[in-house]
Amino acid sequence: MSNILVVGGAGYIGSHMVKHLLAGGHSVVVADNFSTGFRDAIVGGTAVELDIADGAALDALFAAHRIDAVLHFASFIAVGESVTAPGKYYQNNVGATLSLLQAMVRAGVTQFIFSSTAAVYGNPRYTPLDEIHPKEPINPYGRTKWMVEQILHDFDTAHGVRSVSLRYFNAAGADPAGELGERHEPETHLIPLILQAASGRRKAITVFGRNYSTPDGTCIRDYIHVNDLASAHALALDYLAAGGYSTAFNLGNGNGFSVQEVISTAKKVTGRDFTVVDAPRREGDPAILIADATRARALLQWQPRYGDLATIISHAWQWELKFFRQA
Repeated sequence: MSNILVVGGAGYIGSHMVKHLLAGGHSVVVADNFSTGFRDAIVGGTAVELDIADGAALDALFAAHRIDAVLHFASFIAVGESVTAPGKYYQNNVGATLSLLQAMVRAGVTQFIFSSTAAVYGNPRYTPLDEIHPKEPINPYGRTKWMVEQILHDFDTAHGVRSVSLRYFNAAGADPAGELGERHEPETHLIPLILQAASGRRKAITVFGRNYSTPDGTCIRDYIHVNDLASAHALALDYLAAGGYSTAFNLGNGNGFSVQEVISTAKKVTGRDFTVVDAPRREGDPAILIADATRARALLQWQPRYGDLATIISHAWQWELKFFRQA
């Protein structure tokens, strides 16, 4: 049992993390500025509205709560927006994170879990991708995450802030109990977009390219259930509490599913047909992105529970029907 600060705990992954920590008996403080998160997604703990760019507000928070570790989920995540508004991404993802780390140093908090991304790798030179793959991000979003990982190395050297960076592949699914789920404005992730088409909230789903070097011609991605991500974060906290050194882990199932497989599985799970529109490839989309998560399984003893695509989609569909009240 410990006191955990979850930054961005009103967002998709952060809210699932809060629920997981509370179920594990931890005390949780949620810090969020609600720019993209939702107040009703905070299922418990103590909520504090603040922006982590505000050093004075952070100092007050750390003074009021004896924090043992910090989990950071407060980055902007839309790749396309990062290209058109890079300043927004560098200011929030790098600048505000630096503000948080400096406040941690002032408060003497030395354990940090960072929500990173497979986008730090850029276009894969080989697949599945392991942690030693070259870091060659191809967009501002990926560059901001890689910059923070390098900053974390320096903060460990200078201040003893030990960290784990968890490089997600494609987060997906929803709380199996139906209490929480994915809702981004605008939505950019494939599975919720498909389910919006199935529920009637979206007119069609677009497939960008059917001429990739894959069995069915569509891109292949590694989808990891949001609850499996939460369990990996909890294990990373245990790892740091036991004296583990700063490092990074890939988080993925190690299995890839094509865009067409996701569409076909969604039609089976939902029992609904929907319109699929073909469009040209998007620049920068690699054919295959699959994680090698061997290190996380070995060092964290992490075992994903929800590797089946139909299960991931069924949990997301349950949320789509419940939250958006579609018959």
